Amino acid sequence: MKRFQLLVLASAITAGAIWFGFYRSRHTSTVAVASLLPRETLAFIHIPDFNRARGELHETEVYKLWREPAVQDFLQKPRAKMPASSTVGPTIEEIESIGMKDAFVAVVSLEYSAWKIVGGFRYKADDAAAEKLVNHWRAKTLGGASDVKHETVDYQGRQIQTDSAGILNFSSVHAGQWFFFANDAERLKPLLDRADGRVKDPQTVLSGDDTFLAAFHHMPSSYAAVGYARVDQLLEKLMPAAEKNADGGMTVVRKIQSFCGATSFDDGKIRDTFFVGMPKVIETGNLTRGSLSIATKETFLYVASFLNLSKEMELGPQAAAGWLGGFQKITSALATNGVTLEEWKSAFGDEFSLMADWPATARIPSLFATLPVKDSAKAKKILTTLAANKTDDTEWTQQEKDGVIYFSTASGAKLLSLSPTIGLSDRMLVAGADAESVEAAMKRSAAGNSELAASKKFKTAERALPTARQAFAFVDPALIYTRLDATLRPMLFMSAAFLPGIADTVDLNKLPAAEVITKHLSPITMSQSYDGDGYVAESIGPFTVYQTLFGIGAASGAATLLYHQQTPGMAPIPTISSPAPSLSPAGSPSPSPDDSP
Repeated sequence: MKRFQLLVLASAITAGAIWFGFYRSRHTSTVAVASLLPRETLAFIHIPDFNRARGELHETEVYKLWREPAVQDFLQKPRAKMPASSTVGPTIEEIESIGMKDAFVAVVSLEYSAWKIVGGFRYKADDAAAEKLVNHWRAKTLGGASDVKHETVDYQGRQIQTDSAGILNFSSVHAGQWFFFANDAERLKPLLDRADGRVKDPQTVLSGDDTFLAAFHHMPSSYAAVGYARVDQLLEKLMPAAEKNADGGMTVVRKIQSFCGATSFDDGKIRDTFFVGMPKVIETGNLTRGSLSIATKETFLYVASFLNLSKEMELGPQAAAGWLGGFQKITSALATNGVTLEEWKSAFGDEFSLMADWPATARIPSLFATLPVKDSAKAKKILTTLAANKTDDTEWTQQEKDGVIYFSTASGAKLLSLSPTIGLSDRMLVAGADAESVEAAMKRSAAGNSELAASKKFKTAERALPTARQAFAFVDPALIYTRLDATLRPMLFMSAAFLPGIADTVDLNKLPAAEVITKHLSPITMSQSYDGDGYVAESIGPFTVYQTLFGIGAASGAATLLYHQQTPGMAPIPTISSPAPSLSPAGSPSPSPDDSP
């Protein structure tokens, strides 16, 4: 019996040692880098292990989607039109060959708008391989200038090599298995002092800064990349004094002390973890997600959070654009009719939600916005006040069905047959684009059962994140793509019939089947909570909520730019002329799938 107990104890100690070693190797890597940087560092990015991160990336759902033969076959023609990349692939191979670890870039100071930057990495290869990579970066930094000045300075037995051309400067130095670089040679000297152990005071380095440690405490133990910024100090240096004292949209931003974010890979999915160190913006309870009962198995978007009405209602005239402009019209109508913010808050709760359904039989999705009702009599009075306010020639009709009051109006979008409608019960307000969908949503709300919450995909996605206390989001990209494919595929083929030139760029007959795409698209979720000293937000999926928003923004910007390039003004009158010979090659080799990261 004693032998068995000793065996169990030894196994537990061994497992604990293995776990501690794993945790320490992953989590202290960034702390070790932070111990090289000065305490006043403004921002830095750190990649602990490039090869490991790249290997994990290749196991993700989105990379497997990229590698699908049908996808590669479809992209073959458009990729052939793109210029071949001659630098990305070789650079990645060089980084991989030297076994780069603990790569970092940091902004250590801002002096008269001059950014002082240092960076470095550890490597396993010989010095020549690392030197080759750094020389490549050096050439890129200096841009092939002809008046480059070379200088080598000895510092404590280390040779600091500096190349400069005008205001451009690139300095580098070896330190054992470390390779450091900077845009100011003087910034390398304290870095060398810490790396060589000549300076050991923990209070002078970033790893001894309480703000950094508090932010980094919220990061996962394992990650592919992590970034940190002292937002308050950056704003102090970047914002003019006049802007610091001005009121406006920067009020909340000026409350932010620090930011820390990490990206990691989790069982084929991408996970983002963000921390924003700041006081709590609004005092509320935890999310109840009472509106989840409206969501169905056809719901592809569900977002729940809290409204900070005191801030929105204080916006100045310069903010009267977009949805904020519409919100200001509502608040103006309420104020004109004597409805105060306190009355609004006594009628409605702070928690709101947005959701979207797209049944297979519908041409377009149904969108909803909800608010909890605290006092149905006051809520009815407020809605009646809004309905009576006839602005923009909008007339609202009112009717009651099964104890629910509906306010409806006609929309100018006749082709879409929209009739914006607000449904009000004794527990919830639901606003939607048409009366039929809002009425169906109110019936589901009364029943109290949520098809979405009961689904396996929602439960699995929800369990992947901590419980959301301030904000929650769920997105089903597979459902979105399925509906878009069914709607747009026939339109694309019809367009190709009228625009034969499309065939020169893309072969629509090779457009992958929806199932090829959707099998790699699991749900995306996001949770946000306030944790003592700041907001912690996590998102996970084939790509995260934040990456999705960034992608949508980038795509919208690119589409807008392309539109303006194609339509700079009135189309010029075509003239007849002989075709000019092309100076470009007949074709460029397209990058192979292996050229991808």
